[in-house]
Amino acid sequence: MNLIQDWRRKFPRLWSVRLALLAALLSAVEVCMNLWLTGKPPLIVIGAGLFSLCAAISRVISQPRLNDEDRS
Repeated sequence: MNLIQDWRRKFPRLWSVRLALLAALLSAVEVCMNLWLTGKPPLIVIGAGLFSLCAAISRVISQPRLNDEDRS
């Protein structure tokens, strides 16, 4: 697994990263509110938050080209 070049500079500037982190944060708020009101953790919301966090992190992983046709 390789990271994209200069990922530390690019990571905070990517809008997809910002939106994925916002989605993860809002999921965490929903989990806390639901836990406080009902005492039960909503597992589907926890999963959605974790996947949002993984989506933000995956933006800095370099992905190889899928087809040889893409290379020009």
